[in-house]
Amino acid sequence: MSRGEFFLKPVPPYRLDLTVWTLRRRADNAVDRWDGSTYRRVLTTPDGPLEVAVAQTAPPDSPRLRVETSGAALGEESRRAVSAALERLLGFRVDLSEFHRFAELDEKLGPLARRFRGMKPPRFATLFEGALNSIACQQVTLTLGVRLLNRLAERYGQEVQGEGEIAHAFPRPEDIAGTTPEELRELGFSRNKGRAMIELARLGPEEREELARLETMPDDEAIARLIALRGIGRWSAEYVLLRYLGRTHLFPGDDVGARNNLRDWLSLSEPLDYDGVRRVVAPWDDFGGLLYFHLLLSRLAESGLLDVEPARLGNEDGALAPAASSQNASSAASAREARMMAKQPKKNTKDKHKPKVSGEPKTPKAGAPPKPSTTEAERPEIDIVYESGLESFPASDPPSWTPLAPGPPRRG
Repeated sequence: MSRGEFFLKPVPPYRLDLTVWTLRRRADNAVDRWDGSTYRRVLTTPDGPLEVAVAQTAPPDSPRLRVETSGAALGEESRRAVSAALERLLGFRVDLSEFHRFAELDEKLGPLARRFRGMKPPRFATLFEGALNSIACQQVTLTLGVRLLNRLAERYGQEVQGEGEIAHAFPRPEDIAGTTPEELRELGFSRNKGRAMIELARLGPEEREELARLETMPDDEAIARLIALRGIGRWSAEYVLLRYLGRTHLFPGDDVGARNNLRDWLSLSEPLDYDGVRRVVAPWDDFGGLLYFHLLLSRLAESGLLDVEPARLGNEDGALAPAASSQNASSAASAREARMMAKQPKKNTKDKHKPKVSGEPKTPKAGAPPKPSTTEAERPEIDIVYESGLESFPASDPPSWTPLAPGPPRRG
């Protein structure tokens, strides 16, 4: 196993912890890992897979990141690939000076921006990763969506022997292209989601080249092009624009969890729909995506997943020492989620408030569960039913095409 080390200098102010939590979203994200002081991820490079370990070694106003690699040899081409991937994932070249100047003059946004000063907007490493993240999270909670993606990475992602455990990269298109919907079904994806993911993985060179032009397309044109893909609706398209293309002015208006965060922040009594989100976000229209990220961090802080106070210098190697309450945030949150899952009631097919899980077959009769096949009966029950609720994603992306229907889905 080869090891390497190099350093990066982010645009200040910069906080690795806040940026990583904005990227990973949930404590049990197994692709983007965080132990309280070090971010770890497996990246695929021209020389093979390697694990990066990134730590912040200087304070937010004069930041410095130490990057350690292990796995494949870090040749010059691979080093450039790693640096480019980290630039997207960790946003360290983004300058938010204009946003902070604006926020300082806004009595509502100002406190939120100051609280999470140093967060930089992360971006998914590839369009394929961004699209699969959106598909996985349709009509289920973010928690379940992240767990489904963990299973996908563990089954199909390239692996590296990490610190005491085997770690997996997010799958590449070629890792998924040869699978079947039935194989993805075993991981918990609906058959329709599986078909959409496989079709994306099998796109030809001309289609991929066309999608590469999304970077220069206006929002409306980019959204229209993405919606033409199977399994992508308005929420998924806006999510990709924000989290892959870095369109930080865009607040995904169909994101139910984000709607709730926005409503709570504004102390609104009535729920918001898509048009309502557009209306109330208008005062911060140039920074809608940054507002989205700040509200996400606020919710994560309220749940005890991260410490808002900046980390302290103090480790012997110069790395930033996390505040005491943040060191065990991931394990504590995972334990808390496990306790919540244990308390969940058993499946109730008569629950009228349970949202329909995207792509699942209809039950033969109202109130009666479908008769499972032998394979389904033998497979451990996945937690879609337990996870679905008011926080489920999103209102706009219920795939409505039939299993054999060609082309993009019809929107009802």
